[in-house]
This record gives sequence, C-alpha cells and structure tokens, in this order.
Amino acid sequence: MAWKRVDGLRTIEFGNVGASRTALLEFVFNGNKRATAGLLEQDYEAEGEQIEEIGEVLVVLGNDSEEVGRIRATKVELTTFAEVPDEFAIAEAEGDLNAADFRASHMDFWTRCGYGIRDETKVVLLYFELV
Repeated sequence: MAWKRVDGLRTIEFGNVGASRTALLEFVFNGNKRATAGLLEQDYEAEGEQIEEIGEVLVVLGNDSEEVGRIRATKVELTTFAEVPDEFAIAEAEGDLNAADFRASHMDFWTRCGYGIRDETKVVLLYFELV
C-alpha cells in the first residue's frame, strides 16, 4: 500500500492519530522539530516506497488526513537503530537530549506499535525544513 499523494507529492504523518500527532505537529510548526525517523522495513519497504531524496517536498497530514503544511527534505541518512547520532535526537525535538534518550523513547514507541526493534534495525533519518 503506497503512501497517499496530494498534488502529486508524497505525504508524511507524524506519530499516531490523536494527541501524539497533535503534539508532534505543534513541534514541527513552532520551529523546534526539524527531523523525524522511520523504520526502513515497516515504513518504506512494506509500503513500496523509496527513501526521501534531498529537496523532495512532502505534504504533512493532520489527524483527519488533511493537509496541514509542507516540508522539504534537507538531509536523509540510513543507519541502524544503535547508530542514531546525538545530532539527530536533538533535531527531532521530541524531548530526547541525546542518542541514548532517542533509543529508549523510540524503542518504547515502536514496540507499542508492534514492531520488533534490534540494534541492527535499519532506520531512516529525515531532516527537513518548512516550506
């Protein structure tokens, strides 16, 4: 199942529908959140989608799958869960102050979503700016 398209552009959703998404969207639009992480296997390969390219514009979807804004990819990295850097954790701006915090909070989130996470799990790190 491919990602939804709006005006020919791929879409992106932050967190899960509800309070999680509302909070993350506030971080995006107040300028704090400038990065997000996705699991290569679950978020890309299972959906038949390619990793974002630098310069690609994505439509940000809200809780009702409506367009709430657009972002542009500024940096994209593929790494393992164990190798996510401090720089990314800070740019993601979800309260993680370093890579260890990122691993703890995301292990919890992704496990609650039903995904088995190991140190070698491939993670896509997407840095972005508002457009």
